Order: sequence, then C-alpha cells, then structure tokens
Amino acid sequence: MELNARIPDGPIDKKWEKHRFDLKLVNPANKRKYKVLVVGSGLAGGAAAASLAELGYEVECYCYQDSPRRAHSIAAQGGINAAKNYQNDGDSVYRLFYDTVKGGDFRAREANVHRLAEVSNNIIDQCVGQGVPFAREYGGLLDNRSFGGAQVSRTFYARGQTGQQLLIGAYQALERQIGLGKVKMFPRHEMLDLIVVDGVAKGIVTRDMVTGEVESHVADAVCLATGGYGNVFYLSTNAKGCNGTAIWRAYKKGAAFANPCFTQIHPTCIPVTGDHQSKLTLMSESLRNDGRIWVPKRKEDCGKPAAEIAEEDRDYYLERKYPSYGNLAPRDVSSRAAKQVCDEGRGVGPTRLGVYLDFSDAIKRLGAAKIEEKYGNLFEMYERITDENPYKTPMRIFPASHYTMGGLWVDYNLMSTIPGLFVLGEANFSDHGANRLGASALMQGLADGYFVIPYTIGGYLAGIKPGTRIKAEDPIVKAAEQTVTERMSKLMSIGGKETPDHFHRELGKVMWEMCGMGRNEAGLKKALELIPKIREEFWSNLRIPGSSDDLNQSLEMAGRVADFLEIGELMCLDALERRESCGGHFREEWQTAEGEALRDDENFAHVAAWEYKGEGQAPVRHTEQLAFENVHLATRSYK
Repeated sequence: MELNARIPDGPIDKKWEKHRFDLKLVNPANKRKYKVLVVGSGLAGGAAAASLAELGYEVECYCYQDSPRRAHSIAAQGGINAAKNYQNDGDSVYRLFYDTVKGGDFRAREANVHRLAEVSNNIIDQCVGQGVPFAREYGGLLDNRSFGGAQVSRTFYARGQTGQQLLIGAYQALERQIGLGKVKMFPRHEMLDLIVVDGVAKGIVTRDMVTGEVESHVADAVCLATGGYGNVFYLSTNAKGCNGTAIWRAYKKGAAFANPCFTQIHPTCIPVTGDHQSKLTLMSESLRNDGRIWVPKRKEDCGKPAAEIAEEDRDYYLERKYPSYGNLAPRDVSSRAAKQVCDEGRGVGPTRLGVYLDFSDAIKRLGAAKIEEKYGNLFEMYERITDENPYKTPMRIFPASHYTMGGLWVDYNLMSTIPGLFVLGEANFSDHGANRLGASALMQGLADGYFVIPYTIGGYLAGIKPGTRIKAEDPIVKAAEQTVTERMSKLMSIGGKETPDHFHRELGKVMWEMCGMGRNEAGLKKALELIPKIREEFWSNLRIPGSSDDLNQSLEMAGRVADFLEIGELMCLDALERRESCGGHFREEWQTAEGEALRDDENFAHVAAWEYKGEGQAPVRHTEQLAFENVHLATRSYK
C-alpha cells in the first residue's frame, strides 16, 4: 500500500490556490452525467451534498436518522473558529494554522491544516449568508470568544447552540437541492458495505432501517461523512446512534485507517453518576471563558459544600500550572490535569470523580443577566440533568470521550487509499493531529463540505468517462448485497442470552481503563487479550429478538457493536505501537518530570495507517512521514 499524500509544491500559503488551478475540470454540461453518493448528512455531508448538487452533479445522500437535521453535528455547542481578527487581537490565517499544528502536538499534516485556516473565513461568510444567527456585539458586528489552546478570540458562536444553527444552514441548502430534484435523500438508511470494482469505489450497500430491505446503490464516486468512532468507549458525549460502521466497512475493503489511537477526551462533561447511564452530556468548552476550575487543596474538604470552602483553600490548578492559558489550556492538557487531581484524592461530588467549574467571580463581575445571555441554555441543561443551579453553586465536570482525531487516511484531495472513495469531516484523520483544538470540528466539517470536496472530486471525475459506471445488476454488486445479508443472518441466528448493550458496556470498560486518558504497555497488552474474549462471547452468546425483515433496533446496535469490538482492538494495537506521548495519546512510560506528554519526534513524527489483511490476519502498519517546514518542532508548552 502506497501513502501518497499528493501535497502540492510551492509556499504553504500558495499550495491550495495552485492546486485548485491544476485540478482538472468537468464542464457544466457533463456534470449531470456523474453520480456521487454522500453518506452522512451532518455538516460535512450536508454541505457536500448541497454543494455538489449546486454544481450540477447527480447526488444521493444517505443518513440513518429520520431526517438530515438529526445528524450529530446538531449537538455541538460552543462555536466555530475562523481567522477574521474581528477583535484586532493579533489573529491571522498563519496564527490559526500555527495554533492548530501546535495544538495537535505536531502530528498533523501542515498543508491540510493551512488550507483549513485559509478557508475558515469563507465559512463564516457562507453561513452568515445562509442566515445563521451568530452572536453579535452591541454595534451589530459578529462577536467572538476564546477557546482552549489559543490566546486570541476567534470563535464565532450562537449561544450554546452553534452546531444546531450551522446544521440548519447546511440543511436548508440541502433541502433546496432536494426540492429542485438534484439530490435524492435516503433517510433511515444505514450503509453496511462498500462496493469496490477493480480496486475502485463504485457504490454502497444499505439497509432500509424501516423495512429491512437490503439495497445497492452505484455511482461514480462515494463520499463518507459519517463522523467518528468515539462510542467505542460506550460512555461518551456522542449520540447513541453514532458509530464507526461505514468507515470500518471501507477499511475492510482496502481503505487505510490512520492513527486510530488518537482519541479526544473532553474536559468539561457532566460526571458519571452510575451504571444506569448509556451516554454522557457535554458542557461546552466555551464555559471556560468565564468559569474558573478548581478543587479543594485538602482531601478532607472534598465532602464539604463548595460555598463552605474558603478562597485560600481552593486550588485553581489550571491557572497555577498553566498561567499563560489558565482555564483555556487545550483539552488534552486540561483533561489530564483533572484526572491528576482526582487521582490525588481531591475530586468532588459523590464519586469523587469531578472538579468544580465556578462562575461566581464572573457573575460578580458581569452580572447574572450577562452570564445568562451568553450561556443560558447550557446552564438550563445542566440544572435539568443535575437538579443543581449553576448560578448559585459551581458546576461539577469531569473528562469524557468526545471526538476521534483518527479516521480513514486521506490525501490532500480527501481521497482514501481506495480511488473514488472520499472521506470528509471527523470520519477522516486529516487536520487535527493528536489533539483537536476546541471549535475546530465544525470548521473542518464545513471546510471539507463547502470548500474542498467540490474542487477535488471534480479533479477525480474528470478522469472518468461519463456513462461507464457499473450496473446495479452486476455480479460484484449482488455479491456485496449477499455479504450484508449473510452477516445479518449470522447475527440473528446466534440465539444467545445477552443484549448488544451488554457487550458494548464490557468493551467500554476495557477501553476506558486501558486505552483512555492514560495508556501503558501492560494495560494495552491486557486489553488485547480481553477484547478478543469479549468478541468471542459476542458471536456465541448474543441475543437479538425480532426479525431482520423490518424495524429492528437491536439488530442495528448489534452490527455496530460487532464493529466496535474490532475497532477497539485496532486502537489498542496502534496505541501499543506508538511508543511516545502526544496530544490525547498519553503513554505513561513517556512523560516529563512534570507529568506532561513526552514526544519522540525522531521515531514517531509520522501518521500511522493500518492496512486490513483479512479475517484472523494481523493488520499491517504503514507510515506517512510528517514534514515541519513552517512550524518548527518544539516541546509544546502552555505555561
């Protein structure tokens, strides 16, 4: 397998401009002769489907939700980054590029990151034009706030509902194309396999989740925009339906899987309360603009109400350890710091797995009305879940699984190692390195969908003769359908005693304890012993009621858990092989005297991309060396 990133020559600030000019074009009359399948309808998928249809391509869009509007992008809260420099505080395209490379602990591809920073400003203009109600200052200009890992205010936001408002913008653009007949929408359809002909992606196999019908769909190119695999941890901030099945099916057909161990733990999540939970709730990182994070200095004070702990007895540990960034230290750094104080026995709350996020100083300084204006819906959500009023008592937060920086390997054109298969947004690995800076997920999703794929997919399609795509009746297509049908029959026929959730929960415990915030060789080797045992029991003791011929949510979940059991194993293998600490990947054997991540640039300044070799065979690890010509490798410091 060859990992050719296809990075253009020339100065970094000219690469994307030059590349766009060099790409081959499809003339407008020919575009309607090409069909593109877009799997996923979130920010990346919805934006891509709408943009490609606007250009004239025939587009089909698939989502497992009952509406494109229910894509998980809707759950994003805090904001979207762009280098507009409206605050006149020193921001620029280069600074956004620099912050992102540094924030990813120098494990991202420079060319992709600079392109992301370049198009960030276009995204804001696009969304304002769509009517996205970004917050505005008194004079009417768009407002900004700060997020972790940056010393400038570059995050545009719509209260605590930024993802929802951006998705509505993409959704109305998509619905317009659906209304014009240029996009055919397939809600409640789950992709269960990729159709590959002579090594080239030519379609997908889906299951109609209402009728149970297995269907094949052929095209000239396929775009996967299906999000990340964070639910491998069972408890995460992702919606329960979020899964890794689409990218895993592509991996098994030849798409390399890059950096699977690069997973993000978000520092501001409502703590776990018990075994009854099936997911966790995120509190936006934007809250760290005005909230101060602390724990008691003494263990014996941890059981007291926060109001009874004197100011001098509080440890504002992020402000103490990282004075330059304080409470806005990056997510990986902040999460490990919270874990450390809780490991010391200074955590708060019933489980002692929590720290305080305190707004009392901000309320005194700005007034409760201003805090409500900025964060009101988040405060309301917190109170509904915890029955505690955050205006009067500090929130309690703790890190939780959130985002996955790993994903299918793509080149500069967002094409995977399978020609014709493009991967967008969180489903690919491309832009964030070993840690994603806050407010950059929405930026990448919309950059890929609105401003990258419309150019690069045209360069690919220009090399395909119109009207030559495979027919739905082809034996290769029917064989892919048969594979999906047989897999479902196998799941239905096990006839065991345990539900899919049982196995998912067991996997989640192993992943969180041994491949979560802290990883070590012994733990990862133990996980690689335990996961195959859980998988073996899954395939011998799973119980799925009902039938595969109609609506069956247990069957849907079983298929996703089966894939998580394999994804989790690859994550642990990748974490074991990456013998360094970087970003969200913290190998306990590699840390500084102060407990910070210790990189090994000589041996691991690369992307690790895994190639599937077949059932029961060990995957092969390939590498793409990362070159740092514009941001010099340095020890990351936020002090």
